[in-house]
Amino acid sequence: MEAGPPGSSRPTELGPCLSGQRGADQAASASLQSAARAQLGRHPLAVAAVLPAGGCGERMGVPTPKQFCPILERPLISYTLQALERVFWIKDIVVVVTGENMEVMKSIIQKYQHKRISLVEAGVTRHRSIFNGLKALAEDQLNCKLSKPEIVIIHDAVRPFVEEDILLKVVTAAKEHGAAGAIRPLVSTVISPSADGCLDHSLERARHRASEMPQAFLFDVIYEAYQQCSDYDLEFGTECLQLALKYCCTKAKLVEGSPDLWKVTYKRDLYAAESIVKERISQEVCVITDTKEDNKHVSHLLEEVLKSELNVMTSDLQETQKLLSILEESHLSILYPVVVVSVHFLDFKLVPPSQKMENLMQIREFAKEVKKRNIWLCGLLISYPQDEQKLQESLRQGAIIIASLIKERNSGLVGQLLIA
Repeated sequence: MEAGPPGSSRPTELGPCLSGQRGADQAASASLQSAARAQLGRHPLAVAAVLPAGGCGERMGVPTPKQFCPILERPLISYTLQALERVFWIKDIVVVVTGENMEVMKSIIQKYQHKRISLVEAGVTRHRSIFNGLKALAEDQLNCKLSKPEIVIIHDAVRPFVEEDILLKVVTAAKEHGAAGAIRPLVSTVISPSADGCLDHSLERARHRASEMPQAFLFDVIYEAYQQCSDYDLEFGTECLQLALKYCCTKAKLVEGSPDLWKVTYKRDLYAAESIVKERISQEVCVITDTKEDNKHVSHLLEEVLKSELNVMTSDLQETQKLLSILEESHLSILYPVVVVSVHFLDFKLVPPSQKMENLMQIREFAKEVKKRNIWLCGLLISYPQDEQKLQESLRQGAIIIASLIKERNSGLVGQLLIA
């Protein structure tokens, strides 16, 4: 089960969950995050973020600005906000949006229960929009909830998959060097054409890098750079790191970024983003099983079989209702469909058919009810034989079916399976 926390700075603990394919990457960066968090704890920094979201999406070729395009029926910018909200040490998030889209942005914040968000009206260019966001943080206005930070992160509203480890890296580097930004290797060679449309020269690809987001700055550095910035740079410039270098003589530390920092630019990128979101939804699953004494052997076998298909952990059956209640009360399923697999064991020699049907009906009705709140309940009712070989084969078939349903994850993951 994967669900982002609306309105909270950290994921809510909901009991047994598992790390999927992303687990290895998360473990690799765990030591870095732990050390950086410890540093932030000893020397707390006031960190804010500015998200320019005033673009019209000309290259997207659709009437809706790309930051508001839906990904699984949810606006793209909402995923980006969620990624930043999960980072507890980012105090304020300033979204810079055009006046005509201000109400749309307010409705997104309300619907998906985003917190720590302030809205500022955008300028006519990217740099002017960022400058407006910085002004909102710098000016001590009456009744304003914003305060001047020590470090400010600048991130694109259409880069929804930024992780905490890269945010930590750029913030830590900015604290030391004054400015820092994520970079990636160039995919294509960059060439310069002459006035007549012929090749003038090309750059050696190995010596150059693509500038990405996020970027981070000492607030005083980047704010001073924008205050001194020429009208030409404000009108035509795009690179914040260059402004810090040009106007404040601050050389940015370049931090190697991960492949998921790419920017949603073209229409095809929307399909790629949707695919990534679906993959992430399916990578974390919570499986709840009845672990009563007489069923422990069966439960253990199912867990082992499921682990070969999905990474899972199990807990007692009575936690099912508690878990679903927490999910409903915390509104986690507003952001993502939440998948819960509830597994029940019945000894078919001791349980009459009428009770089996009653259990099936209960699962079906319960699944229909929670689906209204975007919680996908899959009930697996196992009426198991005593024969060890048949039991293991039944469990294996059930596990494969569960894994297949969860990995497909498009719709219809509601119901029950009976394996006898």
